[in-house]
Amino acid sequence: MAGTPDLADCVNDVCPWSGKPVGADSLTTYRGKVVGFCNPGCRDKFEAATGAFDRAIESKD
Repeated sequence: MAGTPDLADCVNDVCPWSGKPVGADSLTTYRGKVVGFCNPGCRDKFEAATGAFDRAIESKD
């Protein structure tokens, strides 16, 4: 699953932040899976949150 995330590969139908339908312009890849959001702002919020947790976990290893 290299390259740009595809809506067809998305593991969710609704945004985990808002509950609204996901959009093709608001996808990211997390732990090898495509995750969708209703808008780029929600996607960016997710990426910031998971990135912070991933860095904290890695620094403890």
